[in-house]
Amino acid sequence: MTAVDEPTAFARQLKHWRTLRRFSQLDLAISADTSQRYLSFLEQGRSRPGRTMVVRLAESLGLSLRERNALLLAAGFAPIFPESTLETPELAPIKAALDRILDGHMPYPAVVVRPYGILVGANAAFDVLTEGSAPELLAPPINVLRLALHPRGLARRVLNLPEWGRHVTESLRNRALRSPDPELDAFIAELESYLPEADPGPDHLGFAVPLRLRSDQGELRLITTVTSFATAVDITLSELHLEAFLPADEHTAEILRRRRR
Repeated sequence: MTAVDEPTAFARQLKHWRTLRRFSQLDLAISADTSQRYLSFLEQGRSRPGRTMVVRLAESLGLSLRERNALLLAAGFAPIFPESTLETPELAPIKAALDRILDGHMPYPAVVVRPYGILVGANAAFDVLTEGSAPELLAPPINVLRLALHPRGLARRVLNLPEWGRHVTESLRNRALRSPDPELDAFIAELESYLPEADPGPDHLGFAVPLRLRSDQGELRLITTVTSFATAVDITLSELHLEAFLPADEHTAEILRRRRR
């Protein structure tokens, strides 16, 4: 990339993200503590930003760490956020802490996943969600979203699959709106192909519904909580999230406690 091309690439990305986030030039300029005139020059490629300005704009736009690195590269600067693996010695304390968090959710299932549902870790109660699933869905790397909605996976035991399944896919669609990605669009289409048509009744309150799961001990009703690592400065950590499946009633809680014993 030449020095002439760099402002053009940055200008395109800046306007793309501003439009996607539905910011006016004035709103973004105020948020980034600059002038609308200067922002207009940046989007036209008539001015070249400093590194600090790129960081301020990325923060104002709510970009992920990966997206911030890409914006810095487009402006001609080196990325500032590292991308490690959980196997590196530097992240060993984080990995140990994640294992303790997962164990702390026992006897309730909990998982840590990367983008698009790739499993990073799970506690022993995770087997209540994998029970009876096809072996190919449990071969590493396990994709917990595909496992959940595939007809040879958890889906065969989900009593409210049309509603709960669309709760899963709508969450992914919301992410795709904020950070468009053709790979994610294709994955959403795959997951939706597994789902039967939903027929909401007059009392339908939306797709944010508990998971109703058939088990040998009776029906399990589970609600989910999602925790992200908001203050992480490493791309890998920032993209992880922990999902815990908690009992929605005492009957479910007792079944899960008995399974542990």
